[in-house]
Amino acid sequence: MTAPPRVLTIAGSDSGGGAGIQADLKTMLALGAHGMSVLTAVTAQNSVGVQGAWELPEEAVRAQYRSVVDDIGVQAVKTGMLSSPGLVTTVAELLSDVGVPVVVDPVSVSKHGDRLLADDALDAVRTRLLPRATVATPNLDEVAQLTGLKVDDETGMRRAAGLLLAFGPRWVLVKGGHLPGQAVDLLTDGTAEHWLRAPRHDNRHTHGTGCTLASAIAVGLAEGLSVPEAVRRAKAYVTAAIEAGFALGAGIGPVDHGWRLRRNDRPRPAFARRSPG
Repeated sequence: MTAPPRVLTIAGSDSGGGAGIQADLKTMLALGAHGMSVLTAVTAQNSVGVQGAWELPEEAVRAQYRSVVDDIGVQAVKTGMLSSPGLVTTVAELLSDVGVPVVVDPVSVSKHGDRLLADDALDAVRTRLLPRATVATPNLDEVAQLTGLKVDDETGMRRAAGLLLAFGPRWVLVKGGHLPGQAVDLLTDGTAEHWLRAPRHDNRHTHGTGCTLASAIAVGLAEGLSVPEAVRRAKAYVTAAIEAGFALGAGIGPVDHGWRLRRNDRPRPAFARRSPG
């Protein structure tokens, strides 16, 4: 039998299952890839916030990476939560000769506003990690932290993309989901410009959106799609996942990574029809 595309995520764990490693692996499975993981941190996290975070030692990150890459091999890599300068530098060094597309999601703040990236790690992200990126996928909060530019319109998104490209990624996807109106993102390599627009769904349960989008892009690149093709497909997948997001706990629920399993009016399992609580 032919093995599915092999995609590696290097990120933190979300114990609530909506973001991080858990979201990455769900997305990879939903899109037909074999997901593998290098765990960088453990968080105590649920629908209302992050109650604690514990970084793994750099040697543990190196060992996980070598174990997977040297034996199984990878066709694309996605990075997420890398909370300290040491971890950022370690991962950047590991990726220096990986030879496959790399999607960098420069995670700095959780959906609930909890800081996930130390201030002194920002420079390492700019100078060590972003130059390794085939695609970098910052949201507007992360754009502000990395560039100092506060974006409030599409003209600002274009300016931000130029500043980010100067750090070395081949492509930048500036995510404009925090702006009013349609959910608009800008993908550019400094020459070609692709504006991706989608309807904004009236659903507050959007935990894990960024992780899900970056992982979906990585799957497309592992399959051999071009960057614009991979991003367009990933945008369509995550837009539907946002529309189908569901309530869990007392706060913000996750996007529905398995929305395709419930499409075409398939009967939903009994647990999905009960009220949360």
